[in-house]
Amino acid sequence: MSEPLTVRVRLAAPVDAVRHALTDPAELRVWLAEHAEVELPHRYEFWGRYTPEGDAPHQRLLHADERSLRFAWTLDGVETTTEFELAPDGENTLLTLRQSHFDFAEAMSGSTIRGVLQTFWALSTANLANRLEGRPLLPRTDFTSADLRAELTIDAPMDRVWASLTDSEQASAWFGYPIGIEPWVGGRYAMGGFESGYAAKVVDLEPGRKLSVDWGPVGVSTWELAESAGKTRLTMVQSGFDEGNPPYAAWCGNVAGLFELRRFHEMADWQPIWLAEELPTGA
Repeated sequence: MSEPLTVRVRLAAPVDAVRHALTDPAELRVWLAEHAEVELPHRYEFWGRYTPEGDAPHQRLLHADERSLRFAWTLDGVETTTEFELAPDGENTLLTLRQSHFDFAEAMSGSTIRGVLQTFWALSTANLANRLEGRPLLPRTDFTSADLRAELTIDAPMDRVWASLTDSEQASAWFGYPIGIEPWVGGRYAMGGFESGYAAKVVDLEPGRKLSVDWGPVGVSTWELAESAGKTRLTMVQSGFDEGNPPYAAWCGNVAGLFELRRFHEMADWQPIWLAEELPTGA
């Protein structure tokens, strides 16, 4: 059973700047989609390889004003609804995103493209935040490709980045969700913590440089570090999955997580931008 999904993000920009980034087609082509066309109050469309089922625009504008935007978005034959709501938060903006027809079971099984909605919007809003802060964007997911590879540079030494990838407490902080990690080959990598009932397995580890985790049907995630002029170059690859059904939901979530990992190391007063919401689990 699908339930409404809610994502709340604190963005470091005033409401007018956030609305511009949400409604200007040139801006949308930078942080959201390969193609975008907007003519308010009549048209709001985006499509292309970075959009689920992006062969053509499948959105229909329902409402737009100075503080909100709502559109229908047909995915896998079902018309979903997406809504953005903006509210001032001091000098910042609180963005609330509501998405209908998200089913956690579909995200886990990959049975429909709607399963990517939660992590697609996590990655998209992370790149919106990057755009507003003037930071480099995260790699966007190419929904036409089974080559799941991402690379970014973090302004921190390798040993610190390695510790944040392999220490349970640090990883839980920047990822925003409990993670239990046993950093040795054969050790557990448990989303939700060691008491969650399911754990992936560490299958390869080169201390200080490389970590690979086997998630079963969605494949193996590998993080590899290299020194780059005093900074750290992080390469992440997903492999060993059914290329006829790439794990786009998991991949978008992994890449979105790198947003806070980079800020965790580069900001002295780091605080997560996402405000806690209970994730729908379906039934």
